[in-house]
Amino acid sequence: MAKFTAEKKLEVVQKYLNNEGGYGFLSKIYETTPNTIKKWVLQYQYHGEVGLIKNYTNYTGQFKLDVLNYMNEQGTSLYETAAIFNIPAPSTILTWKQILETEGLDALKSKKMGRPSMKKETKKTTYKKSAPTEGTIEALQAQIKRLEMENAYFKKVECFSSNARKITNKIKAQVIFELKDKYEVVDLVKVADIPRSTYYYWEKRLNQPDKYKEVKETIKEIYHEHKGRYGYRRITKELEKRGVHHDRKTINSLMNQIGLKCLVRLKKYRSYKGNVGKIAPNALNRDFSAEKMNKKWVTDVTEFQLFGEKRYLSPVLDLCNGEIIAYSVTKRPVYNLVGDMLDQAIKRLQPGDQVILHSDQGWHYQMKQYQKTLKQHQITQSMSRKGNCLDNAVMENFFGLLKSELLYLQEFDSIEHFEWELAEYIHYYNHKRIKAKLKDLSPVEYRTQVLEAA
Repeated sequence: MAKFTAEKKLEVVQKYLNNEGGYGFLSKIYETTPNTIKKWVLQYQYHGEVGLIKNYTNYTGQFKLDVLNYMNEQGTSLYETAAIFNIPAPSTILTWKQILETEGLDALKSKKMGRPSMKKETKKTTYKKSAPTEGTIEALQAQIKRLEMENAYFKKVECFSSNARKITNKIKAQVIFELKDKYEVVDLVKVADIPRSTYYYWEKRLNQPDKYKEVKETIKEIYHEHKGRYGYRRITKELEKRGVHHDRKTINSLMNQIGLKCLVRLKKYRSYKGNVGKIAPNALNRDFSAEKMNKKWVTDVTEFQLFGEKRYLSPVLDLCNGEIIAYSVTKRPVYNLVGDMLDQAIKRLQPGDQVILHSDQGWHYQMKQYQKTLKQHQITQSMSRKGNCLDNAVMENFFGLLKSELLYLQEFDSIEHFEWELAEYIHYYNHKRIKAKLKDLSPVEYRTQVLEAA
């Protein structure tokens, strides 16, 4: 592989940053590997042009340990860690890690250059304080003090980690720092089960300002705004909309630090099913794409049972942007459940619209009144095949989200409270909940920004 000067590296990096090619494309032109170009880009982003100049630093053992601890706690990759600390070869960090795991901390320390000294080392005599004899008062007092220390440590750990998903080395170091005036650090690290070097690494950083403080506050704001329904991927996209750009792994790590995780639990969907009939063919045929509104609609009915009562929901979803354009809720699965929903949806039609309305073979959709209304407004009826839920997968997916993000996530005071929250969720789903396939916009945002602009 050819050697590259700092000027040549800068040329490649600038081409990448100017969107003149990706890692793979540029690696073929300059006859190197995509990972090498990625490394140069990261070095330039963290250190500027200086990061592209190869250095020959003799790293200290403490520096090596700091790098390994940083990578372990922050969850950064070898390439990203190497860029942050301006280490030319990421494989160097991997070597340090292997040495630490196999040979221990002392093996990380840099060895002096040149011939070893010929001076004889004089042995220093050290005197260790002898342990008190078992059963004596001194031994009992030492045991009591040790138990007091353990009790104090675990109480503080519980306090510090109340909002965290796991007890990290940083939390352990915080606890030791709080207790070191009362107990010896050498004893506390044994209780915490961490090396002393790890404690001192974090001690130096405890009083430093948190560079992610504002990001964490924004993450909390987004998380609670969406009632715990967003995981780190969607939160990352929401942050980007607010001008905050960080890698998804970083956001995931920050959420773990502050004890936030997506509360949605996936549940198997069970919809209300009617009798089987043969009224209309499957005109949709699992083609769930639509280039404009009012081209393809899907509908279905689902049942909720709370406080000894039942509620039935019948929505219509437009396949163009996934928006719920109409819905109705009733106490019993009577025809008006579907009829009222259909009347609402028809109001969305524009002159010249030719819509396919797809459903399962429920009895509502087999009624003459329903079919007559469709014909009056030139709506083509489409039905799923018997026992084939995949024919209406988009509608079932919406019901799955609705139950995961509302029914199984929240607690309700009454059936009326549930109905109010149901209406709120549908508004939230239409106006605020982003989708990757809609260019990270909500259904309404996509309709107003993309479709109307086209």
